Amino acid sequence: MGIKRKLIGTKDFYKKVFAIVLPMIIQNTITNVVNLLDNVMVGRIGTLQMSGLAIVNQLIFVFNLCIFGGLAGAGIFSTQYAGAGDHKGIRYCFRVKLFIGALMLFIALFVFLKFPSPLIKMYLAKDTPKSAVTATLGYSLSYLKIMLIGLLPFTVTQIYSSSLREIGETKLPMVSSVIAITVNFTFNYLLIFGKLGFPKLGVDGAAIATVLSRFVEVIIIVTAATKRINEFKFLKGAFRSLYVPLDLCRNILQKGFPLLINEFLWSSGMAVLLQCYSVRGLNIVAALNISNTVNNLFNVVFLTMGNAVAIIIGQHLGANQIKQAKTSVWHLLTLSVSCCIVIGGIMALLAPFIPRLYNTETEVRILATKFLYIVAIFMPVYAFAHNCYFTLRSGGRTLITFLFDSAFTWGVSVPCAFILARFTGLPILTLYIIVQTLEFVKCIVGFIMLKKGIWIRNIIDRNNA
Repeated sequence: MGIKRKLIGTKDFYKKVFAIVLPMIIQNTITNVVNLLDNVMVGRIGTLQMSGLAIVNQLIFVFNLCIFGGLAGAGIFSTQYAGAGDHKGIRYCFRVKLFIGALMLFIALFVFLKFPSPLIKMYLAKDTPKSAVTATLGYSLSYLKIMLIGLLPFTVTQIYSSSLREIGETKLPMVSSVIAITVNFTFNYLLIFGKLGFPKLGVDGAAIATVLSRFVEVIIIVTAATKRINEFKFLKGAFRSLYVPLDLCRNILQKGFPLLINEFLWSSGMAVLLQCYSVRGLNIVAALNISNTVNNLFNVVFLTMGNAVAIIIGQHLGANQIKQAKTSVWHLLTLSVSCCIVIGGIMALLAPFIPRLYNTETEVRILATKFLYIVAIFMPVYAFAHNCYFTLRSGGRTLITFLFDSAFTWGVSVPCAFILARFTGLPILTLYIIVQTLEFVKCIVGFIMLKKGIWIRNIIDRNNA
């Protein structure tokens, strides 16, 4: 009975969880369904176009996670301020996010405009035919130039969306995202294939549709949030000045910098892992692109549960509800892992069919199916590790999360993949399984840290910070 109470929550608890996560699950599911359909559309043009798009999206993925990481430091404080009902504190955190977002945007534009070709060429295997290299590089560069226009609206959207979620408002970000996704999907179809009188632009059409949807999303969320300013009190006077107390700014930077570095290193680690696999050929890049796109759709639940951990546990800690925080952690962890056992099973059942939607070589489809089987098996493991990460982060243990996440990626996963890919003759699937198996180490370490309770900390209370 004691174990049951520890792992399973009450009806009221699950009502609260689902009120938070369902809008995010709906938003992220629709996003990833459309991403899958977009990917299929580009995939129907050809393998080289799909590979070019996959390479650029992997690079932009690094920027996206740097934005998430950069805002997360302020988000930890903002969530705890929300638990304490301190609107002024949330407003200060919002202003810090504006500074961080602007800095990240400047750095990203500089890097992508200064070094586009060298970054893309890292993913093109040496034994790839010259004609394929030239074509893939051309598609990638063209796609990247257009996608850069969308980085500004994406940044502003994330600043607003994250702040709203931290106070428990998840419906507005969902609505704005769903509308933007609809725009993206519609114009993808029109511009990639040249339907209803629109020009047939292929990969460029996919980029234009994405950028257009980014602007639609930012306009909706900023306008709607401003109209509801009496409800979202932290926005009142948010732009009247850019003042932030020096102590808070210092604390946010102290907690946030490890998160920013963590997200940069983790996302760049994922990019390097793909590059390690890519030395085995462009077919591997194409197959992993299919697998990762499908995987992102099925990962929605445990990724969203991570956000729920950050919000619920962060608010408990901010309100000094330590007992509730301890109980909620294990309930959320059990819920996430249980859901992912079911979802992993569904993903395995669908794995043979989804790659058939792509107009690509049979070898690519077979490889993608096998990658999907592997990911489906490991999904509960990913869920456990992910929830451990967000639990540690909710209490401001950002240095530990850095070691737990990106340090592990660069110190263990990347070297393992690099050595196996370049200095052994192991089949790509065996190599991939070995790298994924390393996640068990993170789960063991995460479990130990959760049991010890080192994450339990109210960081907005000066006596406990």
